[in-house]
Amino acid sequence: MEPPEIERLDERTIQRIAAGEVVERPASVVKELIENSLDAGATRIAVSVEADGTEGIRVRDDGVGIPADQLEAAVAEHATSKIGDIEDLDAGVATLGFRGEALYTVGGVSRLTVRSKPPGADAGAEITVEGGSIGEVRPAGCPTGTVVEVGDLFYNTPARKKFLKRVATEFDHVNTVVTSYALANPDVAVSLEHDGRETFATEGNGDLRSAVLAVYGREVAESMIDVDWTPGSAGGDAGAAVDGEATIDGDDEDPPVIRVTGLVSHPETTRASRDYLGTYVNDRYVTASVLREAVLDAYGGQLAPDRYPFTVLFVEVPPDDVDVNVHPRKLEVRFDESTAVRSAVADAVESALLDHGLIRSTAPRGESAPDEV
Repeated sequence: MEPPEIERLDERTIQRIAAGEVVERPASVVKELIENSLDAGATRIAVSVEADGTEGIRVRDDGVGIPADQLEAAVAEHATSKIGDIEDLDAGVATLGFRGEALYTVGGVSRLTVRSKPPGADAGAEITVEGGSIGEVRPAGCPTGTVVEVGDLFYNTPARKKFLKRVATEFDHVNTVVTSYALANPDVAVSLEHDGRETFATEGNGDLRSAVLAVYGREVAESMIDVDWTPGSAGGDAGAAVDGEATIDGDDEDPPVIRVTGLVSHPETTRASRDYLGTYVNDRYVTASVLREAVLDAYGGQLAPDRYPFTVLFVEVPPDDVDVNVHPRKLEVRFDESTAVRSAVADAVESALLDHGLIRSTAPRGESAPDEV
């Protein structure tokens, strides 16, 4: 047998493969675009989806916009305003959409239009990208901010489109993404529309419970209790152990967890899916297994089998103690001291539940099943 020849792929194929790593499904597009809107300082973000998202996605914001002379760079490869060099990655990424190539990757597998107008500009401008081919910048009428429209998603990558689920399932993924960022940013008015009908809209008044009410309804909002924990705070032992290992001490000068805040639900207000276990690290939405398992540990045996609580939990850690670049869609993170983080989060939630008399102090912390991303 003759060894096969190794050949370099053409640029168009490389582009589509790279896009596939980030743009797994319509919800991936929505996630990238919302992050860009938040990084642009938007106070209002409106998301509209047609069918499962392949037919149409529109994300509109009132952020700082993109000047006409920078639109072409905004959709180009390896272009970003969010990092300068490798040192920015090593120091921890402060922005959400740090990849900085969302528009480039989305444009490689769709028909993309970006329309934008910075504050104070006399007029807006737009640029189109079709399957990676970048068009010319043209004048366009639009309000201050940015509108990104994505049509015919995966039209040139039929294998990716083939493996999408049914419309309801794909929209559920979109809903989860938009919900997660709406809850993470209660000071931003976020709305979601599906096939012309509004799914939810938050007020953007800065009140987390108000955002929960808009997204999940009154029953869930009224069942939520506050979590506010710092190392060594009253009501919890910051030196608790998980799996027999000692973790953080409240007297540490540089604890692995700075603060845990948010809302968690009554043990009887649950669902059959982990999708409602909302966890955030330095305001970035993640589905990190260590955090979800910590929450379930805190409830101990108080949850019914295969039932999961609602949580909107913010975990603040030193930026250089967490790696956000371990998952193509940035949903998983790696902590320098994962055992200590798990212990702190479990202690924070357990303390809140104990303070409200919702669990017994003798309830053991259970062993949760491994999470799936």
